[in-house]
Amino acid sequence: MIKIAITGPESVGKSTLSQQLAKHFHGNFVTEFARDYIQQLNRSYNYFDVEKIAKKQIEQYINVQKQLSYPYVFFDTFLIITKVWFEFVWQKYPDWLDKSIEDYPMDLYLLCAPDIPWEADGVRENGTIRESLFIRYKELLKFHGCNYKIVYGSGDVRVVNAISLVERI
Repeated sequence: MIKIAITGPESVGKSTLSQQLAKHFHGNFVTEFARDYIQQLNRSYNYFDVEKIAKKQIEQYINVQKQLSYPYVFFDTFLIITKVWFEFVWQKYPDWLDKSIEDYPMDLYLLCAPDIPWEADGVRENGTIRESLFIRYKELLKFHGCNYKIVYGSGDVRVVNAISLVERI
């Protein structure tokens, strides 16, 4: 099983791309837990909510490891995104997070460039700083020694570019 995480700033098409890739490669995709979790809160999220989200991402990863029926699994976000979220909002993150990024590796990260238009919704909050967040994602992927490729383009071009990057592994 090849595990691929779709990562990058908000509103770069991660959810759509993960589903399109899963369909193309006859794989599975793991939905973004954070979006649903934050939407159901009747209050502002806090540090402990984001920690719970990170732990749920690990649980999803472990559960996928048990499902050997798919050749590819595409994760709509993973721990790198959560680490950036911690850093950006609280300037700190849990001690265990770096080790978890190492302990639950992906075969490939597709880092989505912020080269498509921003689309606001009820959860997104960082439309004006997508480029600086993109740079931070790239720095962390390098720091953790992750295999990553950058996905550019919009619409069908973005999907074709991503398919090509996945086919190379």
